[in-house]
Amino acid sequence: MKGLEFIIFDLDDTIYPRSAGVMQAIGDRIHRYMVERLGLDEEVAVRLRREYLTRYGTTMRGLITHHHIDPEDYLEYVHQVPLADLLSPAPRLDAALSEILAEKVIFTNASREHAGRVLQTMDIERHFTRIVDIRDMDYRSKPHPTAYQRLLTLLGARPQACLLVDDSARNLRPARELGMTTVLVGDGHLEDGVDFVIEEVAQVGSVVRILGA
Repeated sequence: MKGLEFIIFDLDDTIYPRSAGVMQAIGDRIHRYMVERLGLDEEVAVRLRREYLTRYGTTMRGLITHHHIDPEDYLEYVHQVPLADLLSPAPRLDAALSEILAEKVIFTNASREHAGRVLQTMDIERHFTRIVDIRDMDYRSKPHPTAYQRLLTLLGARPQACLLVDDSARNLRPARELGMTTVLVGDGHLEDGVDFVIEEVAQVGSVVRILGA
């Protein structure tokens, strides 16, 4: 892909492996938020979280829509997880990112503060010129189509100049429909909306080389 200008990375379960347990810890905090802050029954919280994830892409969007929560209170609460106990510097990823000339951006349904802490803990923050977070998307998270349009507007980018790397095929499909090239990280296979599959994010350089960028 001649003219590749941006490589856009999802954060959680993409920049680090799912096995790190960060999202499990955040999931526990989300559940506690629903029970402690909203006073929901344990079983109701589990059911609604599953329903909101399916319907909106994130629990937070469902809670904003149906429970009128303060999103800033939510973001601060759910991201209070011990990253230093779960993540460590990632020298292979650091080396892979160093070889890529295109501008590197984080595109996350989480907060900018959480993303910054993850990148600092992994010692790779210097590679990323920008973090586009849930606030930048007006709290409309991936896979909502407006999130991707907002991303492109903020970057001043053509979709054809962007490579999007994410652990969710569901989150890649809207990007592919716009014209971005897509890379699925983790256990997965080529399917609608997915151009490439890699086992771990440190292999992204192989995709860039295939594209001739």
